[in-house]
This record gives sequence, structure tokens and C-alpha cells, in this order.
Amino acid sequence: MSSIRQSRVEGVIQEELSTYFQRNARDICLGAMVSVTIVRVTSDLSLARIYLSVFAGPDKKVVLQSIHENSKKIRGEVGRRLKNMHKIPELLFYIDDSLDYAMEIDQLLKSH
Repeated sequence: MSSIRQSRVEGVIQEELSTYFQRNARDICLGAMVSVTIVRVTSDLSLARIYLSVFAGPDKKVVLQSIHENSKKIRGEVGRRLKNMHKIPELLFYIDDSLDYAMEIDQLLKSH
């Protein structure tokens, strides 16, 4: 169970990353639309796991690779925008495939 502080940090990071990806979609996201679906921060606030949905662009793995290559730049930008946070967590990015899974289940249910 996450603390109130963890929840606040998760929300702020999610908001900042969403804005960042909207502004930098061409460069870092290779033109794809990237949505931040979930942010989970460890209890010591040193690590943030960010789950992304990728739409309307090249292969999801290619977009994720580009985001990984630019993760230090992204973390630095988030840090500049969140000046009131003492330490910005390390950012780890993952593809959130829950929507794909739900669509697959829906197709299976429709076929029977």
C-alpha cells in the first residue's frame, strides 16, 4: 500500500511526463502518441516505474528504445519542472500492454 506522499509524487510525475511526451512526440517518441498510464514509485522515492501506452506510430519497442536512450534527458527535464522535490526518482519505462490484452480477451469472447 502506498503512502500519501508516494501517491502525490506518482501523480505529479505522471502529469509532468504526460506534458513532456506531448511536447516532444516528434523527437523522442518518433512521432507516436505516448500516454502515461501508470506511475509507481518505491517507498523510498528513489525509483519510479512508468507504464506507457503507445499509439499511432512505429513499433512500440522502437519507441520504448528511443525513450530509454533519452531517459536521463527526460529525468533532467522533470527535475527542472519539479523544483520543490529534493530528489527526482530514477525513471524506468515499460510498455503497458493491458489495453492490448483486454482487446484480445474481447475478441476471444466475441468469437465464441
